[in-house]
Amino acid sequence: MIAKIGKGSNMYGAILYNQQKVDRENGSVLLLNKIPDTMNGRYSVTYFNKCFEPYLSANIKTEKTVRHISLNPDPADKVSDEQFTEMAQEYMERMGYGNQPYIVFKHTDIDRTHIHIVSTCVAIDGKKIPDDYDHPRSMAICRDLEQKYNLKKATEQEQKQTNKVFKPVNHENGDIKSQIASVVRHLPKYYSYSTMGGYNVLLSLFNITAEEVKGERNGQPVNGLVYVALDENGNKASNPFKASLFGKDAGVAELQKHFEHSKEKMKTNPARSVLKNTIELAIHTTNSETDFKKQLVEQGINTIVRRNDSGRIYGITFIDHESRTVWNGSQLDRNLSANVFNDWWNNGNKPELKTQDNPVSNTDTLDHQPTKDLFEFISHEHSHSSDLGLFSLLPDAQGEDYEEGQFTKRMKKKKGRKL
Repeated sequence: MIAKIGKGSNMYGAILYNQQKVDRENGSVLLLNKIPDTMNGRYSVTYFNKCFEPYLSANIKTEKTVRHISLNPDPADKVSDEQFTEMAQEYMERMGYGNQPYIVFKHTDIDRTHIHIVSTCVAIDGKKIPDDYDHPRSMAICRDLEQKYNLKKATEQEQKQTNKVFKPVNHENGDIKSQIASVVRHLPKYYSYSTMGGYNVLLSLFNITAEEVKGERNGQPVNGLVYVALDENGNKASNPFKASLFGKDAGVAELQKHFEHSKEKMKTNPARSVLKNTIELAIHTTNSETDFKKQLVEQGINTIVRRNDSGRIYGITFIDHESRTVWNGSQLDRNLSANVFNDWWNNGNKPELKTQDNPVSNTDTLDHQPTKDLFEFISHEHSHSSDLGLFSLLPDAQGEDYEEGQFTKRMKKKKGRKL
């Protein structure tokens, strides 16, 4: 079993991400710890968020107060709801969160059933729970839980491989070929993307770009692919490497097959509607491009914007690391196209979205349901990431592709010439 610990600042977003799966019947709430039940046993995002407010307001100095943890058994493991609940309780107790409010969600939207735990590192007295040694402690607990529940063991080699795969390329560390290989050899196994553009957007998160090379050999047309490492500014930082160096899956022919397979798979992927609703909520609750991107990143979604030399947005892509899918905005909905975001962020015309399909609108009516004396209950009672999404392995600042970096660089040059 592998545990991923996410640390962020958006409690509402973390709860929303999980509650949407419950609303879509792709998940369920297994356990509430130090959180009172509602009278009818139904919950909303806003209700859960209110339960954490006394803790979050007790400490305004700590920036990343949210803990979003996933426990991921091997797909071959058969774990009952009772066992998941027991594992979550033992894990949180040993990690020092036994007296904290937390929610345990079970996710069933992919072939590997797993649980997510949402909590906070701020105690009711405002003190921050120490987290200096979270990862080694977490690994030790996972090893014990594997033995106790007879789960498949995540070996040290598997742990190393998990840490190695999907790590962004650092051109200053040397052995660039090996770094690129650790990404491109594995992406097709985990992610669905239906175009070369989508593939390149995904690669850009790992400081890599792929370029098609067309020519002629012995009178026959040749269509190949090379991979190049990028620096932090999106500039090419290595010589090109032929796709053949990384195996057949990295070449044009296999990629085309992957595109077609992904296209069919994504047509019926339930994550599409969930992602659409999440994006629409982010539009509704943010007022700038920066805040919009930040809110989605905290839910495991990267937003990549492409602009031309004049600053006009001509492309927008969303990478959902939970469902491991890459979508153009217009693929999700015509109201999420590049033109819509250009009109908002460049012209100040924020889009108005219909909300009848938003599952949150259905559950927020529960906010006024009587509870078992929420705040009285609280005061009396207290007198390094597989399926947070692989985004947890990425730096917090990731999310801009190299084309946008290049645009920014060109604009700076133009300003310099005017001076």
